[in-house]
Amino acid sequence: MSANSPIVYLIPSVIDEQATETIPAYVLDKVKECQAFFVENERTARRFLKLLWREMNIDDYEWFTIHKAEEELKSNFILKLREGKNVGIISEAGCPGVADPGQVLVEAAHSMDAVVKPLVGPSSILLALMASGMNGQCFRFVGYLPIDAAKRMKSLRDLEAVSSRDSCTQIFIETPYRNNQMLDTILKCCHPGTRLCIAASITSPDESIRTKSIGEWKTQKPNLHKKPVIFLLLAAAPNH
Repeated sequence: MSANSPIVYLIPSVIDEQATETIPAYVLDKVKECQAFFVENERTARRFLKLLWREMNIDDYEWFTIHKAEEELKSNFILKLREGKNVGIISEAGCPGVADPGQVLVEAAHSMDAVVKPLVGPSSILLALMASGMNGQCFRFVGYLPIDAAKRMKSLRDLEAVSSRDSCTQIFIETPYRNNQMLDTILKCCHPGTRLCIAASITSPDESIRTKSIGEWKTQKPNLHKKPVIFLLLAAAPNH
């Protein structure tokens, strides 16, 4: 594409609906430059943009929902770029492409030599890591662990072993209604000296970020049911 190539803006959204102050002012400037939006959920994306820009006429823009039909979605995305339109990508919470949809479209944008502009905004994964007191030089986000109990326990033990060997912070998440079961499994199978950070409801008025040893958590287990939670685990080195 030419020097006047269309721009793909990766637009961060709020983690908590009340926390609009976490979105930098310049994000709105870039929203105003877009003609089309590819979003994880059109209803919440529209509501989010109206919070940022009350005068926005939603119907002046083209809307596409990010879904499983990736080839059709990519075709529409590429068509908008060929038409010279600036495109915004918005996921449900946090930053597109980071534990959220958007990667496939960004890959397509690079294949067309479009300009890709990531915009600064809240990422629950990075905010949790920043606040955990754990190793921020070596960390790994592994997403969701297996649902099967035996496979989950094996996965946690493997993560703990790698963390101990490499001094690597292991970061993972769970569906909110299964958080308490996840915590029970962690407390059951991890070493008492391993540190666990539970970062819950980040950026909300009820935010809670606490790092304790597995042994300590066993005596003061929180109720995490239906809360958005990031789990971070750091095991002691083998000779400790």
